[in-house]
Amino acid sequence: MPFDPLDINGLTYDEGELRRAALLGVMSNGQVLGGRSGVRPGDPGLTTTLSGTTINVSPGTAWVWYTGQGTYRAAMLSAWSGTLQAQHATLPRIDLVYLRVWDTTVDGSGLRQADIVYLPGTPSSTPVMPTPAGTVIGVTLATINVPPVGGGSPSVSLAVRPYTVAPGGILPDANAAGLYVGMFRDTGTDLQRWNGTSWDTYQKVTTVGWTTPTLGSGYTQGDLTTNGNSNGPIRYRKYNDRGTDFMEWDGGANRSNGAQVANILAAALPAAYRPAGRASFTIARNATSASGELMAINNVKIDFNQEGTVSLVSANAGPTEVNWFSLRGIRYPLA
Repeated sequence: MPFDPLDINGLTYDEGELRRAALLGVMSNGQVLGGRSGVRPGDPGLTTTLSGTTINVSPGTAWVWYTGQGTYRAAMLSAWSGTLQAQHATLPRIDLVYLRVWDTTVDGSGLRQADIVYLPGTPSSTPVMPTPAGTVIGVTLATINVPPVGGGSPSVSLAVRPYTVAPGGILPDANAAGLYVGMFRDTGTDLQRWNGTSWDTYQKVTTVGWTTPTLGSGYTQGDLTTNGNSNGPIRYRKYNDRGTDFMEWDGGANRSNGAQVANILAAALPAAYRPAGRASFTIARNATSASGELMAINNVKIDFNQEGTVSLVSANAGPTEVNWFSLRGIRYPLA
């Protein structure tokens, strides 16, 4: 069956052909000849506010899709105002504000226009948003939570106000369904990509602060001039890299002579900072050779244990003593 493509001289187009062709400019809703209704992200137009009992909707534009009809493009050039229905004596309700396109060819209304409609809800102990009856070509803009008399002031929520973008755009909607591999959405906190089965979260660049622990007896925190080979104080932080939590250590310390205790820290690390399995490393140290020794070995093993202790290994009291050691650059996964 032949059909009319746009932009060819000599053809006459009806409104349905133009609306359906306009679907090329808006994100799909996953249906055949479907388009996503909504306002544009960042556009302050069609914003609903409340001043006393006066409902105000600012000028703006929206895409309004209806099954089989393509998308209507509506532009309201001046502000709209309406009056809030009085509060119920004892029950709350939820009212609806929406943009409606009246097209008599589709809805039999006898009208060909667009307008803002205020639809009061039904008072109830468990109120719900009202649903317009009949054939309605429209897009929701706001709900108004109306408490009973004496229950406080009515308030506007824009949570029902949908957004739409051009095909391939990033949709600011945490509940958007995945339509194609490579689709992106912004949840408000994360950027996510649809992989065909689920949403992959793209990690944000975040700043993670350091924690400087209290050291155990016999240990002195490093500084930037003398102690700990000028590595600064021992400190740690936990961060996430590609879905896995890691621990990172920095700084150094001095150790006085004597036997190594079970933990260089004054207390075990919190449970959330402990590895699932022991993490062992060889670290730099400075040691003094005692009489009768040929030389001191200037590295030592350190264990980060499952119970939250951090232990130097083979550092018993004896002829060779550790003067300083460094934890700078140590990094390991917690899982």
